[in-house]
Order: sequence, then structure tokens, then C-alpha cells
Amino acid sequence: MQLMPAIPIIRIFAEDKAREFYVDFLGFQIDWQHRFEPGAPLYLQVSRTGLILHLSEHYGDASPGATVFARMHGIDAFHQELIARDYPYARPGVEDLPWGRQMQIADPFGNRLRFCEQMHDQ
Repeated sequence: MQLMPAIPIIRIFAEDKAREFYVDFLGFQIDWQHRFEPGAPLYLQVSRTGLILHLSEHYGDASPGATVFARMHGIDAFHQELIARDYPYARPGVEDLPWGRQMQIADPFGNRLRFCEQMHDQ
């Protein structure tokens, strides 16, 4: 048996705001999207360099206010990339913490993404 990395499901409430935040600001790409019929809630997968997230408008798929902890390398370059985009709703900073350097960003739906370059791979 081999377990694979988990894919967090994040609750979203507006497709346009989700695309603006996850694609335009954070630089994720849309891998696929699904609706059961026109006008039905959206479910889509976004990814960026190995991190996969599922974004869902479906009631009950996830609770708003979740936190995703994403381990990474190159946090300073990522931080500079985000700041250069001049996104009006987020100006994240990088914190030095006992376990590594971390940048937390809240999405438009109250979810938090914690990008962390850990001191030691844990």
C-alpha cells in the first residue's frame, strides 16, 4: 500500500473571485472543471508546481475558514512575485518561525493558505 499526497478541498462562493485569487494572483493553472449542468455549482482543480487544490462551490464539500499548510522551497521568490502583482486585497509578508519561513494569505472566502519553507524537511 502507498498513500498519495492529500488534495485539500476549499469552499468557494464566486467563480470570478476564485479565478482572480487562485489563477491571476497566486499563479495556479486550472487543470479541469466540472458542473453537473449549466448553472450548477462549480468544482475545479488548480495546481502549481506540485501543489494541487480542489475548489468547490458545492454546499457540504468543505467548510469556509479552512487552513491549508503547503510546504515549499523558494518562499522569498514566491513572495516577491506576489507583491509585484499588486493585488489590491492581499499584501502578504513572510514570517520567521521556529519551524521555518511562512507566508499566510487569506482567500476571498475566509480560507487561509500557509506557504512554508521549513528549516528541516518534516
